[in-house]
Amino acid sequence: MFTTITNFATEWEKEAELTAQVLSGLTDESLQRRIDADRRTLGALAWHLVTSIDFMTSLGLDFKGVSEGAKAPESAEGIAEEYRRINQALLEAVTTQWTDDTLRESRTIGGGKWPISAALRYFLMHQAHHRGQMTVLMRQAGLRPPEIYGPTYDTWVDKGKAPLD
Repeated sequence: MFTTITNFATEWEKEAELTAQVLSGLTDESLQRRIDADRRTLGALAWHLVTSIDFMTSLGLDFKGVSEGAKAPESAEGIAEEYRRINQALLEAVTTQWTDDTLRESRTIGGGKWPISAALRYFLMHQAHHRGQMTVLMRQAGLRPPEIYGPTYDTWVDKGKAPLD
């Protein structure tokens, strides 16, 4: 859980940059890639990461998110640009509308009471969860996933080292 706005903003900026790197690695063709006929496409997962930021308005923040019912841009670049835009809007809202005391407050979400600090942690983990799904689909689509929390298989090969099994 977070105890200061600065701590959240610092961690969110790092995690959002990782998400932006994943989104920037997509191609228009890869957006239709899916792991199973009944599952989301890579493009749908990418758009979900964009639209899920709107969840933060349920915590009392006011910022320009994605218009309700808005369709995903048709290009991978358009999705990545929208992510960057809404990410900046979120960070500005958090740092200007909340204080450290706000983090100790609770909000009712989905019928349960959540401390804001815990909801922020969950929100970060939600982004990480879907980034992981996306990197698998990227690999299946023939794309090179970016390094997220360490070197990728490709990075080891590029360095002339044997990748770990």
